[in-house]
Amino acid sequence: MTTTSDAAQSIDAPIPLRGCDVALPVMGLGTWAWGDKSTWGMNAYDRSYGFETIRDAYRATVEAGITFLDTAEGYGNGESERIIGRLMQEDTAHRARIVVATKFIPFPWKVAIGSALMTSLKASLARLQMPFVHLYQIHGPISLRSHAAMADALATAHRAGLVKAVGVSNYSEKEMRAIHAQLAQRGVALATNQVEYSLLRTWPESTGLLGACNELGVVLLAYSPLGMGRLTGKYTASNPPPGKRNFSAFPMAEIEPVVAELRRIGARHGGKTPSQVALNWIICKGAVPIPGAKNKSQAEQNAGALGWRLTADEVGALDAVSKRGQRKLMHRVWQHG
Repeated sequence: MTTTSDAAQSIDAPIPLRGCDVALPVMGLGTWAWGDKSTWGMNAYDRSYGFETIRDAYRATVEAGITFLDTAEGYGNGESERIIGRLMQEDTAHRARIVVATKFIPFPWKVAIGSALMTSLKASLARLQMPFVHLYQIHGPISLRSHAAMADALATAHRAGLVKAVGVSNYSEKEMRAIHAQLAQRGVALATNQVEYSLLRTWPESTGLLGACNELGVVLLAYSPLGMGRLTGKYTASNPPPGKRNFSAFPMAEIEPVVAELRRIGARHGGKTPSQVALNWIICKGAVPIPGAKNKSQAEQNAGALGWRLTADEVGALDAVSKRGQRKLMHRVWQHG
């Protein structure tokens, strides 16, 4: 018989990435907000938010055992990577066990995809102050080049020792299977597919993407797992999220029933917050959520999603109030997965 303690230990066990010696904790930290002005308000609408609060968030995250940081060359025009590089240079006690993932944007005009990827990767490594990155991802399925050409570029970076594992982001099941096969021909495993996945966007379930990830041994990384703050309980119809938060941008009145269910279930687990329940739901689905954190309080909130588990009935109750997601033009162009 499995005890509650056993379940907690099992759900918090590290998740190995295929084809390398890297393992991820069951939850990471997304760093889109670090250095970003227009969406997240750094040095703009959020005057309480800066490098010092980011440092506090980083320390609280690592102390909680969350040692996976996800960034991208496009976050804050490289500023997120620079901040991570600075933090890791400061953190001599923990930096050897930090897993860092970043991303390459394959804009359609980057026809020479191999040289473009290598140039971007080396620039990312310079900003991160790292000799290699643990996970390198294609940021979106927007290249005009073939899956074979993209696989060649990733395999070259992998053979050069500049990346330990490779992944994609926003890829559909069909696209993921195609690049998985092309990489396999080159002796490289597809480790991850990072997509928007939350109670406000269960698209990866209904399209079969999550099932395909399980079949292929690809880890699904869930970005915007809190609907860009909409599932935290701090926003309402009269107080919507600030900034340009376009993912899961349902009217707050439509989201309030979801938050109410999160509160109800959280009360049954000793007062867990809506965000902690929402993150635990993703972990129970077998995906790795990567919520953001601007400060220590938010990092501690994230960490409260660990060490316990929703029951099957509670997962089902949340499934019943969840939303499939939106399919606006932006989603059709950028988010295939």
